[in-house]
Amino acid sequence: MFGFVTANMKELTKEQQDRYNTVYCGICRQIRCRASQTARLGLSYDMAFLALLLMSLYEPEEQTGSRACGLHPIRPHPWVDNAYVQYAADMNVALGFYNAMDDVQDDGHLSARVMAKVFGKSLPQIEQRFPRQCEAIRSCIEALSQLEKAGCDNPDAPAACFGAFMGELLVYREDHWSSTLRQMGDALGRFIYLTDAAVDFRRDSKKKKYNPFLAMGTGEDWARWEHYLVLAMARCTEYFEKLPLVQDKPLLDHILYSGVWVEFRRAQPRKRGAQ
Repeated sequence: MFGFVTANMKELTKEQQDRYNTVYCGICRQIRCRASQTARLGLSYDMAFLALLLMSLYEPEEQTGSRACGLHPIRPHPWVDNAYVQYAADMNVALGFYNAMDDVQDDGHLSARVMAKVFGKSLPQIEQRFPRQCEAIRSCIEALSQLEKAGCDNPDAPAACFGAFMGELLVYREDHWSSTLRQMGDALGRFIYLTDAAVDFRRDSKKKKYNPFLAMGTGEDWARWEHYLVLAMARCTEYFEKLPLVQDKPLLDHILYSGVWVEFRRAQPRKRGAQ
């Protein structure tokens, strides 16, 4: 479901690429410290966006360093650390656990069981630190599972569910900006869910798996899907622009105005209506 809120590295300046990778490495490092080495396998670039957004909003002091690691043993990689990098690491692990458990319930695959154990070891501590966010993740995945089992033919229902969860994820703490972040996250979550449905449409059709666009029974309609996505992202960026962001704002702009569309464009047929 994740992997859409990322940067198109080819369009970033060298400075932006370095900043983006430094935050990503910082999250990876914290997953190792706060969970395990193996848990780093579930790292998503979406969490780099989460950390960058909160860092830009709250502007914390940053600890920096550089070192080689198991994934990059030859050349040291720079990293950055602060409370929001650590938060992104915790949310990545929590997401990994609940997603793996959902896969266990759906398919019972051994790989999903193994990853659930990997992520689950540190989950109690994460739930203690961020109970609201973890409950939102659990409730969302449970609700989505019920909607999928029921064959829900209204894409807005599961999209709204995913949006509610993302709204809670963007809110690190309740303060003056929590309402704006929650609204932004809600729209971003809807965008992510519907993008995933569009990108996986043909694969889900072949495997006869649930997909909200398949359930609608209207066939492959990229123009219609793009309309849904444009509306969701327009609402997301409307709230995004209300935040007083300065640090890393160009990088965040790039991700929301360009990077989020990469996978959708890649999956889209060259000719509209192509089968």
